[in-house]
Amino acid sequence: MSAEQTSGGRAAGEPVSGEPAPAGDPRRFLRSGRLEALPRRWRDKVAVTRYLAAQALPKLLEPVTERELTDRLRELSYDPAGTRRAMVDHGLVQRTRDGAEYWRTERTEYDA
Repeated sequence: MSAEQTSGGRAAGEPVSGEPAPAGDPRRFLRSGRLEALPRRWRDKVAVTRYLAAQALPKLLEPVTERELTDRLRELSYDPAGTRRAMVDHGLVQRTRDGAEYWRTERTEYDA
């Protein structure tokens, strides 16, 4: 099973029913489980960023290297560096001064 698939064989980020995600669901911006571009509307951009932060860094305060976070985000987004930057800008993720390590600092509504 690929990293983009769940145990049910569907792509991560796709609703179980196979129907499009509801209007308030940030997964509606994902195609085959990956974000093609951040949405334009601020509210949607924040929701997508919060969702991806919970996916890429499922454990709060668990430090990961920049390379590891970028690799995780590469599976979720076509612009992993931009997505990483958005997570830091929105205050969901903090990093060391030199940018070598990142960790998630905020629980989101998308946590399991």
